[in-house]
Amino acid sequence: MALPFLPGNTFERKIGKDKFHLTHQFDKYNGVGMLTGNKLGVGGVPLAGEDLRPKNSVYPRGEGPDRPAWLAFDKQVLCFDAYFQESITERPEEQYRIRKCRVYFYPEDDTVQVVEQRQNNVGFPQGTILKRHRVPLPAPNDDRFYTYDQFNVGAEVSLYGRVYKLIDCDPFTRNFLTKLGVRVPPGFSAPEDPFLKHRQVAEGTQNPLRPYERIDTLKQFINHDTHVLRFWGVWDDTESVYGDARNFVIHYFLADDTMEIREVLPPNSGRDAPPTYLARNKLPKDFNGLRLPGENAQRTVLNVFGQLNKQRWILDNLKTGATDQKYYTDQDLAIGQLINVYGRKVLLTDCDEFTKNYYRTKYGVQDFTPINYKKDNDYNLLRQTYPYTGFGSEEDSLNSTKKLLPEPVKKDFNKFMGFDRQGLESNVLRFMAKIITKDPIQAERHFIISYFLADDTINIHEPPTRNSGIDGGKFLERQKVKRPNQPRYPLEISEYFNGTDFYVGARVIINGFDFYIYDADEYAFKLMEKESYLFPVSNQRLILEKLRQFLTNNSDSVEQFEKHDPQHKGYFGYETFYYLMKNLVGHILVDHEIITLARYYAQKNFKEHDIYSVVAIAQEHLRKHNYEHLLPLKENLIKRDRNRNGRLPAEEVRIAIRSVHVPLPDYLLNTLINRMTQEDGCIEYNDVLSALNWRELPVSKPTPTSEHEQDDFTSTRHTDDPTMLDKTTHERKKFNVEYTTMLQDLGLNMSHPLSTLGTSSNCDECKK
Repeated sequence: MALPFLPGNTFERKIGKDKFHLTHQFDKYNGVGMLTGNKLGVGGVPLAGEDLRPKNSVYPRGEGPDRPAWLAFDKQVLCFDAYFQESITERPEEQYRIRKCRVYFYPEDDTVQVVEQRQNNVGFPQGTILKRHRVPLPAPNDDRFYTYDQFNVGAEVSLYGRVYKLIDCDPFTRNFLTKLGVRVPPGFSAPEDPFLKHRQVAEGTQNPLRPYERIDTLKQFINHDTHVLRFWGVWDDTESVYGDARNFVIHYFLADDTMEIREVLPPNSGRDAPPTYLARNKLPKDFNGLRLPGENAQRTVLNVFGQLNKQRWILDNLKTGATDQKYYTDQDLAIGQLINVYGRKVLLTDCDEFTKNYYRTKYGVQDFTPINYKKDNDYNLLRQTYPYTGFGSEEDSLNSTKKLLPEPVKKDFNKFMGFDRQGLESNVLRFMAKIITKDPIQAERHFIISYFLADDTINIHEPPTRNSGIDGGKFLERQKVKRPNQPRYPLEISEYFNGTDFYVGARVIINGFDFYIYDADEYAFKLMEKESYLFPVSNQRLILEKLRQFLTNNSDSVEQFEKHDPQHKGYFGYETFYYLMKNLVGHILVDHEIITLARYYAQKNFKEHDIYSVVAIAQEHLRKHNYEHLLPLKENLIKRDRNRNGRLPAEEVRIAIRSVHVPLPDYLLNTLINRMTQEDGCIEYNDVLSALNWRELPVSKPTPTSEHEQDDFTSTRHTDDPTMLDKTTHERKKFNVEYTTMLQDLGLNMSHPLSTLGTSSNCDECKK
């Protein structure tokens, strides 16, 4: 029972179909209308009772869309070895000729190409016989073209009337046809060409009974190409008028045993500078004059018989009239050997490393001591220098005397790149100094000496002091400063102050002012200790070595340490250590070296900045900029927290704060991050958000009890503020120095055991 014809009960029969055209039964072929036979109905649907041909043969086609032949068989070529027989009617010596070739079939477009193998001296053109194109079958099937099933080993293929016999194929072709179900017979060889065989016999009779001498230089060239032995030599020509010793570079080429000589001309020698002194050629050992052209040849050629235009030539195996010319080889070259360069005796004085390895490997030579060739009358002409004129710098004036066209002074680029300012690293050493004078007013003046490591320049600034009667400011413009007692118009470059001249306890005379350096900032101490190879006064190893030599010879000095530590704590304050070392070794150690030892053996327990002070200053900065939008920062931190544990690395927190443009200076942000970083290098970022929330969680800034209790982070700002240096001295006085550790490093023993230090006393302070 059929469903009623209502909406929802009908089905679309065209679903999945893509063909809706009407078929036709009549077509035109070659201009003639004819009935084509059975065809499908509308949309390709078979008609009722229609007998359709199967779409495949015995084997069904594979599933999937069909690929075109140009894509399926791209870059695939069937290669067959073949030959064809060509009849010869013009020559009685041969009746036919066997010509070998290769037949290529391209499955992508069913094209054929025939290429003949080239042979020497055959007398007819060779190469491509049939260009690549589709070849029709022989008549009467000339309306069709060759396909792959017409090609197989043993088959004969007729291409435009010429029959090719296929005798073999390559492995790819054999596998290709086998996969298609075609049985490929084994290959066989082509028949011999009778004329070619006769010709080979005739050519063999022309070879001499005794073979000629073979001169093979190819192997030597391949093994030693680009291998060159280099020697340095000298030719003593002092016996000639105005002669002198002339230096040469001798190149010996192992590829062909040739030599090349180049002259090394000193500056202003007065001689022309040709590219080569002797062009590359074989160098004869004994030169007896130039020979005639053809006289010095490798072989002798004889004219056997014949007329002027019909001559016969053979090589003379007896070498009649041949010259016995000997040439220099690598065996004749060595340091100290004299070689004859067309009458000039050249002494070999040295060689390069490659030449040494060559003779060491091949000939076992081990002695390569160079010869220092120098005549008694040789002398070095000193360049005359002229005094400084006073115009420009001394370097510019000296450069103007060296060349006709003056060049600018070349600066030490490596030093500039290594010690130039990089971010917060200024590479500037700052020292506190005062003038040594009898004038009480001048003696009260304080100066900050800044030494720039990038170019060895010095800048001196005087901080202003209230009610001193002297205006502060710039005392010396940044410049290079000469050492004292330098001539005003020197012949050579004057000596300038360098980094080793500035340290705590040093006295430097700058433009007549005698400065005494009594302190330095924390950055200078750290930088000098980091680059201790440049600053011996900050090299802890060198200082201990000097101290060891003194204390070893003065054993009573060790007792002085024990006297200042009656409770045997193993340490005492910085001031006690400083004055004790000053009294004991003040004559061998400068103040800077004593401070370096104190910093190295300090307990590092001096008071750090209070986190509340840092947070208070940070909130003050945010309050001044009216910044309270912490929600973007919170979202950024939560996004970076993949573990969702509320903790992030310190560098991640720093990047997050910078990404949302929180208005905090670099020095203040770095200090805040450092104070809040825990032992594992992570930070509770919720604490950071609370610290920056000045609106809801304000923190008041504590009042400092003295002028020295200032923030550590201000030391990163490179200003000419004298309080920076005062703060460094004040903080240094807070830490304790472990003198027992220093004595252990020096290898000195004490009267009490080091293991009981701090426990032998019964006082409460020692027990703590």
